[in-house]
Amino acid sequence: MVHLDFKALISPVGIVRMSEFVLTCTCFALVASAGFVNFGLSHWSWCMFCWCFCCFMTLLIHILEFTNLNTKVPISWEDFTTAFAMLAALMMVTASIIYPTFFACSSCSRQIGASVVSWLCFVLYAVEVWLVHKRPGEISGFLSTVPGLLKILETFVACIIFTSLDPVEYKKFPGLQWCVAVYSICFIFSLLIILLTIARLLLVFPFFFDVLVTVCNALAAVMYATAIVIWPLYVFKQNPRPVQCNHCTWDDLVVVTFMTFINLLVYITDTAYSVKLVFFSHHEQEE
Repeated sequence: MVHLDFKALISPVGIVRMSEFVLTCTCFALVASAGFVNFGLSHWSWCMFCWCFCCFMTLLIHILEFTNLNTKVPISWEDFTTAFAMLAALMMVTASIIYPTFFACSSCSRQIGASVVSWLCFVLYAVEVWLVHKRPGEISGFLSTVPGLLKILETFVACIIFTSLDPVEYKKFPGLQWCVAVYSICFIFSLLIILLTIARLLLVFPFFFDVLVTVCNALAAVMYATAIVIWPLYVFKQNPRPVQCNHCTWDDLVVVTFMTFINLLVYITDTAYSVKLVFFSHHEQEE
């Protein structure tokens, strides 16, 4: 039977989540009423997805905790809510930057209002990350560690890369297709680790799982190192920025290049942390 927990509504986390739901709903309502322009369709779609996805997931989490159905879900609930709050905070900060950059102007009241509300959403999700992390409860551990946070960041940066990719551009050269393969393979690996952690399936793997993750992180760093060289080499070759470029597709090529560099740094950091935890921390514990 469903047992209603009214404390979930009046707790600090509950109040923050209700505020998030209202504000994200307000964001996509303002943006939907303002419409979009064709040249920025992919960016508009990404921002709308961020607000709609966070609004729906926040409401779902709130309902599950209010009805205590979250205790029936066979996942690590604290890991799941922590991971979602961190992901939502990242999504809100990118939407808050992208939307006003492409669509706001001095006379666009609804666009400006949506941008301001979106920044408030980011603040609320950042507060939720802190509240959920500090709340006592069952936490499997990985997503609360530095490598776990880096895994979430890796998947998010890859999503930004995917939204900026233009098939017309990367289909021109096999080297660019290799870069897209790098982004996809590394994204799938990081996402798989997150899902396995939330689903409590890490114990299914043998004891060397940490070593396997470390090796995969190292391989991902090497693959991204090749992409950071190949992508700008091919995509900007004989392709200068158009004179009449106002947030044109050429700018998306720059975004992909920058995000590739960011993810390379993240994977290098992830590899370094993994090596430290697996080889040095375990060795110190044995001594």
